[in-house]
Amino acid sequence: MKHMKSTIAGIVALTAFGAHAQGYDENIDEAGFYVGGNYGYLRVEGEDEFDDDKDVWQGLLGYRFNEYFAVEGSMIDFGDYGSDFANASTDGYTFALRGSYPITDRWSVYGKLGQLWSETEYEMDTFRGDYDDESLFVGGGVSFAVTQNLRINAEYTVYDAELDAEEAVEDIDDTNFETDLKQASLGVEYRF
Repeated sequence: MKHMKSTIAGIVALTAFGAHAQGYDENIDEAGFYVGGNYGYLRVEGEDEFDDDKDVWQGLLGYRFNEYFAVEGSMIDFGDYGSDFANASTDGYTFALRGSYPITDRWSVYGKLGQLWSETEYEMDTFRGDYDDESLFVGGGVSFAVTQNLRINAEYTVYDAELDAEEAVEDIDDTNFETDLKQASLGVEYRF
């Protein structure tokens, strides 16, 4: 959490500097590619042994059709989570539709709806395996334009994930775990 506080302080300082360093032209062409990255806090919740809090990293690539609509893909590392008896590590990639609405010259809000394709490597006692999953996610956030090309985002996303270890652990009755992955993150976005 201390690392997250220092990251927030750095972003605030960058925002204050960037706001004075370069003027903002609200009439720039909004169409084009963008890249970005998010670092945040992951809450794993479910009716199983996988409740945990961890860091999450995400790299983004997107294309804006206009100031209101974009498509976006990402690679995401949810890290390791779980207990001594049952633990897991999840990585994946996403595709999403992103809708934005400008509030002022510099501030906008946005929402995302998309698909997560993930692979979870799990370990339960002495059993190990992996499970591929496809799940929906929904998210939203606020965006601040530091310059014409650089934006800072604060975002919250919920992924509806599932882990099925039935193939590896046939003698355990309930090996299908419903797990929500909840991500709160700060990020940067560079528009070309």
